[in-house]
Amino acid sequence: MAKYKQNKITRGLSGAFDKQFVFKTYGDITIISKYPDMSKVKPTKKQLGAKRKFHEAVAYAKAILADPSRKEAYQKLIPSGKSIYHFAIAEYMQNIKKV
Repeated sequence: MAKYKQNKITRGLSGAFDKQFVFKTYGDITIISKYPDMSKVKPTKKQLGAKRKFHEAVAYAKAILADPSRKEAYQKLIPSGKSIYHFAIAEYMQNIKKV
C-alpha cells in the first residue's frame, strides 16, 4: 500500500481504476491499494436483507422522480438545493425501521 501526501497527481482521487487498484483519500493523504477480491465472500442473511431494503428504497425514489406530481410534492418538502432522490431514500429507510 502506497501513501501520497499532497501529491498533485493523486490529490483528491477516490475510487477504483480498471479493477486493478483503488484510490482512497483521507484528509490530505491519498492511499493506493490493491482492488479487493470479494469472490469468496458470502454475505450473511442480515446483509442480504439490508441490500434488499436498500434496493426497495432506490426503486421508491425512482418512482417518485418518474411521477411529476409526486416529484413536485417532494420538492416542496425538502430544502432548496437538496436532492429529491436522496431525501426519498432516507425517508424510506427511516420508515422501514419503524415498522
